Amino acid sequence: MSDEVPAGRPCPRCGTPMYHRHCKYVCPNHGVIYDCADTFY
Repeated sequence: MSDEVPAGRPCPRCGTPMYHRHCKYVCPNHGVIYDCADTFY
């Protein structure tokens, strides 16, 4: 079972839907975009 769930939130760099993995949003093209440490998250 994968812990990646399509979040639907678009990547701010390319617009591709990102995946929500644990406490991070991951773009398939750019890697981690947001994580729990980001205050603007």
